[in-house]
Amino acid sequence: MADMKSKHSALAHIFTDKTWVTPSNFLTFLRVLLAPVIVWLLYYAYWQEAFFVFVVAALTDMLDGQLARWFNEQTHLGTLLDPLADKIFLLSSFLALSFFHVPFFHIPSWLLVILVGREVVMICGSFFLIKKNQVALVKPLWWGKMSTFIQIIFICWLFICYFAGWYPYVLHQIGLVLVASCALMSLAQYALKILKKPS
Repeated sequence: MADMKSKHSALAHIFTDKTWVTPSNFLTFLRVLLAPVIVWLLYYAYWQEAFFVFVVAALTDMLDGQLARWFNEQTHLGTLLDPLADKIFLLSSFLALSFFHVPFFHIPSWLLVILVGREVVMICGSFFLIKKNQVALVKPLWWGKMSTFIQIIFICWLFICYFAGWYPYVLHQIGLVLVASCALMSLAQYALKILKKPS
């Protein structure tokens, strides 16, 4: 997305968009709407359906930005909503897998603390940047994108292991550490970006 700074409130830029009805924004909204569907399916143990909906939601994350660039329809709303949709989609999935005590899907509390803590810090930081009219910094950085990708791959891998009846303990632990490491690296990169930015 293009750099969108202004003397006026950054949130006010949303209302300067020609339209909010774009294919990319539709996919972003769809990802938010699919999050509670995934939680509901997991709660009632509809594993195949939950996996299918999760994959569809993950595909919307891959496609929304591409569509915005292909059709030259980047919007300020999309810039702010896309990372928020990712947080809702992935956090709700991890929390559901953890609290429902799903077989083969053990998510330890320490990982939840890292993931939730990271998102709380980044959301607070994003609101601070918006208030300071530094919307460009709200955009996901490289480690943020990598963290999102690794989280999606990890949850897909858990589903596949469950369907195959295979529980590789060592690989599961490595996956947990990898998810946590990428999340912490993305938080560190985000913090450094803010600290380096002149006020």
